[in-house]
Amino acid sequence: MLLTVGNQNTDWSAFGDLKDASRAGDFGRVIQRARQIAGLNQGELADACGLSQAAVSRLENRRTGAYNTTTLASAAAALGLPFELVGLANQHTNGHPPVERREFLTAAVAATAHPLVSAVPSSALPEWDTSQAAALRTATASYRRLDATIPSRSLAEAIHGHLRLIQTIADLAPDAHHRARMASVGSEAASFAAWLAWDMADHGSARRWYGSAIGAARGADNVLLGAYQAGSLASFEADTGNPHEALRLVTNARHQLGPNVPPLAGAWLSSIEAVAHAAGGSRRACDRALQACEQHAGRISGSDPIAWPWIFAFDERKIAACRITCAARLGPAHRTRMSDEVIAAALSGGHDKQRALLTLDVASRHLAEGNTDAAFGLGGRGLSEGIRLRSGRIVEKARALRRCYSSSSPPSMVREFDDQLHTAYL
Repeated sequence: MLLTVGNQNTDWSAFGDLKDASRAGDFGRVIQRARQIAGLNQGELADACGLSQAAVSRLENRRTGAYNTTTLASAAAALGLPFELVGLANQHTNGHPPVERREFLTAAVAATAHPLVSAVPSSALPEWDTSQAAALRTATASYRRLDATIPSRSLAEAIHGHLRLIQTIADLAPDAHHRARMASVGSEAASFAAWLAWDMADHGSARRWYGSAIGAARGADNVLLGAYQAGSLASFEADTGNPHEALRLVTNARHQLGPNVPPLAGAWLSSIEAVAHAAGGSRRACDRALQACEQHAGRISGSDPIAWPWIFAFDERKIAACRITCAARLGPAHRTRMSDEVIAAALSGGHDKQRALLTLDVASRHLAEGNTDAAFGLGGRGLSEGIRLRSGRIVEKARALRRCYSSSSPPSMVREFDDQLHTAYL
């Protein structure tokens, strides 16, 4: 593949030592060798990609460990290197290409995730193909998988850097089509940043990131993604005590999807609607939404998750979890007893944070039924997980459980719970 660096045409495939360094993961050496081939010194490369000479030197001399992906992408783009040579583009796995969707970061995301590098001349633009978007999506999906067991505060730092990289690459997009492609990538990453802020109990940042995700989805002209982001914000609003706003957003998401709502999407949106009605104290409306959720779930086929790719499988466990959450939100005025089978199904998931939240919902239900020891025994287990994972959302739910109980002489189980809460400064 011929690329232009300055006035020199370079066939990168002709340099075996450069490819060997790439295969070894020595991307600093790749940049150094490409710079030498292009006839540039470190200062000239630094000027081309808006970095300091010291930053270029540090990049070239790093032989092991993690690279700053933003700096790496900037240097590669300035040199005209294919991004896969510096580890920023993945290959298809098992012979199956990634799911394609239309994609750019809008101004809302750009305002929060400031690019770390200046624009690169158009003559140094890398080849634009689906591999870049696929690589960035793969990274976002990997961060999502880590969310189950890693504190959000640690992940947030990484995802914000990831968003800056997306913005940097989006700034290099040669035309509107590719900017739209990157909008979808940015929307998905911004939505995950919102999820992490929610887990850290930073509600202001969560709303801002969800707003960015919705705006980016509009910029991508991706109706499916826009509906998903509206539903995600609805879930947040239902959880944080704004049921009317949650229901408005669910209606908006359904309107975007039109009459042919994918069953997986229908089940997910109905589950959010059920929680919103429960938070608003409407038992009948909650039951209707739960029934609709089950009906949609019954129509899910094996191929439906591909049509609605951001939601994991919606099965009996998810429905059981939704029932428990609704029962907790309805409170003591509504005697909704959960069977042991439903509780066991809901708590059988492998996501540590979600399991801890559901454990506290079960504890809340026990407390509403007057089972104080059972409530705070379970609550202590959920709170321990919240402290271990440094989850502000879990700890705040534990505090809400404690506020529902009042006694001048609490039993030992409650006193132990109080001792745990006193240590929960995240």
